[in-house]
Amino acid sequence: MSEPEIDLFNFPCAFPIKVIGKDTDGFMEIVTEIIRHHVPDLAADAVSTRPSAGGKYIAVTATFIAQSREQLDAIYRELSGNEQVLYVL
Repeated sequence: MSEPEIDLFNFPCAFPIKVIGKDTDGFMEIVTEIIRHHVPDLAADAVSTRPSAGGKYIAVTATFIAQSREQLDAIYRELSGNEQVLYVL
């Protein structure tokens, strides 16, 4: 008999997601579009960027109200499946 899965989050909750990729034109827009697919009310000011020290990479952070574990899993899957995304944290 397996033990029930314990969720570490109490939904809904504020959730920051960080996506790292090469600093190319449009990377932030791609990430924002993917997240907005799952979070239609994502505010423009909820997304920020930070370039790496060498300028080759960029981190895009979006903070939104996550509604469920399934929503987060879907966002992580879609972001991880994009060829321009190197890491999702």
